[in-house]
Amino acid sequence: MKKLMLAIFVLFFLGFTYAQDEARLLRFPAIHADQVVFTYAGDLYTIAKSGGMARKLTNYDDGYEMFARFSPDGKNIAFTGQYDGNTEVFLIPASGGVPERLTYTATLSRDDISDRMGPNNIVMTWKDDDNIVYRSRKQSFNSFKGQLFLINKDGGMSEELPLPAGGFCSYSPDKSKLAYNRVCREFRTWKYYRGGMADDIWIYDFNTRTIENITNNPAQDIFPMWKGDKIYFCSDRDRTMNLFVYDLITKEIRKLTNYTNYDVKFPSLGDDAIAYENGGYIYLFDLNSEQSEQLNVQIANDFITGRNQLKDASKSINSYAISPAGKRLVFGARGDVFTVPVKSGITKDLTLSSGVHDRNVEWSPDGKYISYISDATGEDEIYIINQDGSEPPVQITKNADTYKYNPIWSSDSKKLLWGDKKLRLQYVDIETQKVTVVAETNEWEYRDYCWSPDNNWIAYTQPAQRGESKIYLYELESKEATPVTDGWYGVGNPTFSTGGKYLFFTS
Repeated sequence: MKKLMLAIFVLFFLGFTYAQDEARLLRFPAIHADQVVFTYAGDLYTIAKSGGMARKLTNYDDGYEMFARFSPDGKNIAFTGQYDGNTEVFLIPASGGVPERLTYTATLSRDDISDRMGPNNIVMTWKDDDNIVYRSRKQSFNSFKGQLFLINKDGGMSEELPLPAGGFCSYSPDKSKLAYNRVCREFRTWKYYRGGMADDIWIYDFNTRTIENITNNPAQDIFPMWKGDKIYFCSDRDRTMNLFVYDLITKEIRKLTNYTNYDVKFPSLGDDAIAYENGGYIYLFDLNSEQSEQLNVQIANDFITGRNQLKDASKSINSYAISPAGKRLVFGARGDVFTVPVKSGITKDLTLSSGVHDRNVEWSPDGKYISYISDATGEDEIYIINQDGSEPPVQITKNADTYKYNPIWSSDSKKLLWGDKKLRLQYVDIETQKVTVVAETNEWEYRDYCWSPDNNWIAYTQPAQRGESKIYLYELESKEATPVTDGWYGVGNPTFSTGGKYLFFTS
């Protein structure tokens, strides 16, 4: 009896444990009444507003379903899908059913969720129970620009809204106005953008054909959501993207959430709540209490993509180097560092770093070490490891603050030189781990650089966006840099002759 009770307790405990596991990487949520729809692993799921076990709505392995939006009456869901190769607008009943294709557009060269321009034909919102608003680049030569179109849920020809360009948008309650973004750059790969493409929120009046900028801020103000006399939106004016609200009566803007780690992404307005992404989870912002609560989402799935698989790393090589003796090669592939014999022998995985990206491999001239960049700490740092993998890797740089490029060895195997995303050229002494800044600029990244054979000089191309680049020689002893070209013509790829007497370059 005791054993039976113990077994029941263990099973209960395990079931309870598994029940508490929450799904992550949940995307593009939308909410209506007590139902939330979202994308997970490329398919659409629906779940009660109270949380729990999600139910799968779509199941298509060769395409991605995203940007689901409930009709105002809650009966239908419009979404952007990739069932037939193209990315198009589809419709299904909110309870599930066979997807019905509504749009037919030409294939674009840049039309994928992973592209920085984002997918084409993104469902924005519903105008009413019959008409869906979507953004399309089908008649634009510029991948950045798209127009807003209406398509009836029963199909037919699309109708273009009277705006030269548009992005995420929301109608006023009486449908006489539209709050919208002009640009759609939410798939860009960097944050904190300030510039000419930074979005504001505009209101277009269909009756007077006038527009008004209601945010007028150098930051990104995006995803307008119109509710009564308020327009909710996202902004990174305080660095991290958070929810804000604009009061149409007082003309005042107020901050509603205070995230500092992850951005609020892809929000969607419901009857009394806003659903949004943050850190891979879905949160619901209650419009009355102005409080956010994480939605507990559990997904029962076979997670076929999570099974162990055999992968051919040779198809994912991103860097390589030949040993000084010419007997082995080192490759950076699929986030690990491999050495391979030229003719026959054993292939070695030197790093075996699951969940870490190791890249930019270089063999030291004395043949003893292999250098590489790794994000094992969370930031790009330079490591060296014995070429035979007999000892653990040694971290050479610390306290990284940006992305690093292509470290190269000095011929005495005592130093490594690299450029970085903060527009610096630096080298590190392997023994002391002291980092020295060779050059800095505000023009562009340092990508062309080399050591002299005696290791006393560094030649590099000084980037220039205005005018032409120059080649400089930097002396390690004096720490002085001297230009050796005059800037009247483009130059690059400096390389010393074997004896160090001459410097070759392209022009």
